[in-house]
Amino acid sequence: MPEVHGGCACGAVRFKTAAEPYRVGLCHCLTCRKHSGSVFNLFAIFPADQLAISGSTAVFESSATYHRHFCPVCGSPVFGRDVDTDEIELHVGAFDEPNQVRPTYELWHGRRERWLPDFGGMVKYPANREETGREESQAGN
Repeated sequence: MPEVHGGCACGAVRFKTAAEPYRVGLCHCLTCRKHSGSVFNLFAIFPADQLAISGSTAVFESSATYHRHFCPVCGSPVFGRDVDTDEIELHVGAFDEPNQVRPTYELWHGRRERWLPDFGGMVKYPANREETGREESQAGN
């Protein structure tokens, strides 16, 4: 995979990684919908120690263990971090180039908008992800 570059809308926060994502998914839960301002959130999970971030981010602690990082200048959401893991969730919309990742699973499938087409070939979870490993299997599709 080529190196992934991205950041906020104004350029004050930048990130890059040469790592392969562990998994890529999209979520239709109410929290992701509200946070992204869209009908779903598309994200890629990367190893946190393989991500370089420049600029400083503001942090919203949405729970005791999950922190959402956004640009303090323009307000763009950039990434999320569960402090109990060594993974980081990058918002695919913050990537500089399109078509660098492809989702393999959907979370909270029952909350998805009925007018969305079936994306096909993805594991569909009724709520949170049931897999416990880093990678997403294609079982249960």
